[in-house]
Amino acid sequence: MDISAYWRTRKQRLSLTGEICPHCGAKLFPPRDICPHCGKPARTPYHFSGRGTVYSFSIVYNPPEGFEPFVPYVVALVKLEEGSLITAQLTDVEPECVYIGMPVEMVTRKMREEDEDGLVIYNYKFRPVLQPTSL
Repeated sequence: MDISAYWRTRKQRLSLTGEICPHCGAKLFPPRDICPHCGKPARTPYHFSGRGTVYSFSIVYNPPEGFEPFVPYVVALVKLEEGSLITAQLTDVEPECVYIGMPVEMVTRKMREEDEDGLVIYNYKFRPVLQPTSL
């Protein structure tokens, strides 16, 4: 992703801002100009909760360039509470502990650096929901 695309999509990447269709109520992520459900304009911003469950996942052992330091890592299809499916990297969990139906929540984490002196790219990732500690 180039720097201009990063800044253009910053809101959706750091706060899961999508859109809700004012015509049929569909919640869309990523944002789209036209609702895929009813075909009408969908330009009303919507902030997703960031909570969901693991719908499917894969463990990456042969990563694309730039992601070698993170191997092995998990990429999951997360079903958000609002119904949308989103692809994201899982964090704060060992790959062998991930399971279908695992409750997860969105966090903002470093993805990579553009180059040694360049922009640090942050994005959403998901982690297992933290259980409250009892006293």
